[in-house]
This record gives sequence, C-alpha cells and structure tokens, in this order.
Amino acid sequence: MSRRAALAGLTASLLVTGCGDGTAQRRRVRIATGSPTAVYYAIGTALGRIIEEELPDVDVDVLATAASAENLFLVEQKAAEIGFSQADVLVTAGIAKPRVAALARVYDDLLHLVVRADSPILSLEDLRGRRVSVGARGSGTTVTVDRLLAVAAMGQAVQRRHLSLDDSIAALKTRQIDAFFFSGGLPVAGIERLRTVVGTRLVDLSKWVGDLRRVYSDVYVVRDVPTSAYTLPAVATVAVPNLLVAPESMAEDLAYDLTRLLMERRAVLASAHPAAERLDPRTAIATLPVPLHPGAARYYRSVKP
Repeated sequence: MSRRAALAGLTASLLVTGCGDGTAQRRRVRIATGSPTAVYYAIGTALGRIIEEELPDVDVDVLATAASAENLFLVEQKAAEIGFSQADVLVTAGIAKPRVAALARVYDDLLHLVVRADSPILSLEDLRGRRVSVGARGSGTTVTVDRLLAVAAMGQAVQRRHLSLDDSIAALKTRQIDAFFFSGGLPVAGIERLRTVVGTRLVDLSKWVGDLRRVYSDVYVVRDVPTSAYTLPAVATVAVPNLLVAPESMAEDLAYDLTRLLMERRAVLASAHPAAERLDPRTAIATLPVPLHPGAARYYRSVKP
C-alpha cells in the first residue's frame, strides 16, 4: 500500500502517465479515513489494498485524518477521491452539503462517552465542570458532541479539550481529563485496549436522541452498545449512519468500480474490522441526505434481484 499523503498536492499534476500518445493513463484514489487506531482507517486501508489488487491502473493513498469533517472538506476540495463521513456532518440546517455524492451507506457510528470505572460521572449532566475531550477538530465526533451539549443546555458547562482518540485515551489514563467522547463503529480498538489497561465504563446517552432529531436531523437514532463489544455493561447511545462519499464529478466508471469492490469484497473488509460485516447492498443505498453517485446507482441496479 502506497503512503504518499504528504506529496498529494505536489504530485497531483503528475497523475497521467500518458497524454494523447496512446499510453495508458493511471488513475489515483486518495482515501480520507481517520485516526490510525479507529475504524475508518482500518477499513480504508483494507479497501485501498483491494483497489490496488483489482484495479491495476489505480494508485492508492490512504490518508490519516481527523475523520468526518476533514474528510468531507478534502473530498469537496478534490484533495481526496473518497472519504468516510458521518451523515450528520453532511447536513446543515436540514440541507445536504453540495458537490458530494455517496457510494454507500457503510454502517452506523455510535457515540461513546468513556469514563474511568471509579468515576462519579453517571450521566451526561454529570459532565458539568469536568474536563472532557469532545474529539479532534475536524472530526465528526466534535460535530455530534457540540449538538448534544447544545440540546442538553450544556454548551458552556464543560471544560472542553479537542483531542484525538489516541490522545484522549492517554489523557484519561493519566487523569488529565475526566471523560472523552468518540464516535465510531463497534468495536473501537483503542477503547477496547484502554479497558484492559484501566477500568472504564460507558455512559448511556439515549435520552437525548429525540432532542437531536427535533433540533438538528432525523439521521440520529438510538443504538445499543452490547456487552459483547467491550465486555462492559450494555448501554444505549446516539448513533448516526456513516457514508462513503465522493465528488459529484467523479467519473461514473470509477464510481461503479469502487462501489463494486466495496460490496464484492466486504468479507475481506470485515476481516480488517467487524463493522464492515454490516455492508449490504440492500441497506447501502440508504444514503440520505446525500444522493447516490450515478456510478454507484448503476452498480446497485446491476445486482438487484
């Protein structure tokens, strides 16, 4: 797997190896993912390997990012060909973001509120006055948490820290923060490893989903974090679908091929992370509020029973 993210801007003009002389043109796919210990990166890296194996004329870069919001920006600016994004990041005041289309609904991200097992924090309201990581700047976590704190009338009630997942885990270990939020598919490897080092708990957030739907978007739903995810007591929490998005201007044939590989090789993706087990053509087309890319739509029509 190539890792040339740092050169992405410098080499953009060199993507074509043949210019009208009959030689083959190479294509590039930059995949905007997230933290190296989180789900987007695991699935994105596996998808990148599949693309390079199956599409020999394509060069792949996997970009580690702050996740959803940054990924959307990169796709909109055509600094990435595809990127993972929570659906709520794609909606502002009920209006979908322009210039992007979806290849698939991938799975649901669940919002984790993680505290130490000996913490007195038992509910969202108990975060008042506490030091809390609300996610890295540019992440979908931050978008969801900002909205959650707003509907709970707690926008100014917590001492916010903007830390990545890895930095949040390190800070909770050393008691530099009292809690952290992270939105991701189950299970999140970093959170699972933290549980084995220090005792942790998850806090139930489900009571706020109705307010989030009323004020912001009906993309928010209640989902359970089962005991099997982390060997912790089950809780219910805020969940939001995440999508794999591309520029509206992506060539239809490339969008078709990427969607086909995402679906046909989902067993390989699931071996990289269990969240990919939820990939299914029947649910992948449910990409509202973002329309399907015409190339993706063509693929789904071709496999419709």
